[in-house]
Amino acid sequence: MTTPTFYDLVGGEPTFRKLVDEFYAGVAVDPVLRPLYPDADLAPAAERLRLFLMQYWGGPNPYSEHRGPPRLRMRHAPFRVGPAERDAWLRHMRAAVDALDLPPEQDRTLWDYLERAAFFMVNTFEE
Repeated sequence: MTTPTFYDLVGGEPTFRKLVDEFYAGVAVDPVLRPLYPDADLAPAAERLRLFLMQYWGGPNPYSEHRGPPRLRMRHAPFRVGPAERDAWLRHMRAAVDALDLPPEQDRTLWDYLERAAFFMVNTFEE
């Protein structure tokens, strides 16, 4: 008998699909974040984030199968990620997490990781 992963506990792929869909709905209209996505279609970026989060939390691992190790900071290095971008990202991600209506402990676990990740991605403090 295996211990359920966080991925399992929060509802698996449908939960992560909803999280990412909610998040990118905000990104699509955000004047700070939208310019970071040059493609007209945000679907490929959303798919990468969804697959990454599912893998990170114990779900299937097609992210690494297709893209290799995450190396998140390296993958974001070409983009200007300053405090304004971090804060906009966190604002939309907070709304997306809230839309999941997770139990408090699961909400806190997910949010703690996302908040740490957002601060880790900052690569400039210039305005």
